[in-house]
Amino acid sequence: MRTILFAAFFAMVAVAPVSTFAQGKDKMNPGDDLPASSELKNANGASTSLKGAEKENGLLVMFSCNTCPFVIKNEPITKKTMDYAVAHNVGMVIINSNEAQRGDADSYEAMKKFAKEQGYTVPYLVDENSKLADMFGANHTPEVFLFNKQHKLVYKGAMNDNPGDPSGYKRMYIQDAINAMVAGKDVNPNTTKSVGCSIKRRA
Repeated sequence: MRTILFAAFFAMVAVAPVSTFAQGKDKMNPGDDLPASSELKNANGASTSLKGAEKENGLLVMFSCNTCPFVIKNEPITKKTMDYAVAHNVGMVIINSNEAQRGDADSYEAMKKFAKEQGYTVPYLVDENSKLADMFGANHTPEVFLFNKQHKLVYKGAMNDNPGDPSGYKRMYIQDAINAMVAGKDVNPNTTKSVGCSIKRRA
């Protein structure tokens, strides 16, 4: 019986998706450098790289999409965050990595419509083949990564302490992180748990 159980266990390990382990390997942590990126297509018709979107005090990268219920209910928080980043001279980009839905709900045309409806004032970029999501280790929408002017990651995780019911949040993690970063102080916490829909990678 024990031999059968061990055989079953190793069989399950053998067929586990490789991407599960690859994402963990590439996951970014505070102190890591902003990855280089090629020019990414913007929903407004232009294109930009991550470093091209930086401002004097750094860059905020948000992974998002068009249809996730967590994204929709947090749109007011996203707009506050956009305004806050601009006011503190921090660049911002929103990235759609849902490659598995690129022919449907997260198509480029759907992204253009969504960005216009939401009044996005920052680039809404297409992450082809989820390359950036894999590089960052991003797994949810919405999920944010904040980099300082030295291109170092200083915060990653959720925008606020209640993503499931953002109308009832008590703390805006991302605003606290921006404040500390701009003041040259350590960000605390520098990591929180992101809560939302899974990024839909192509199988």
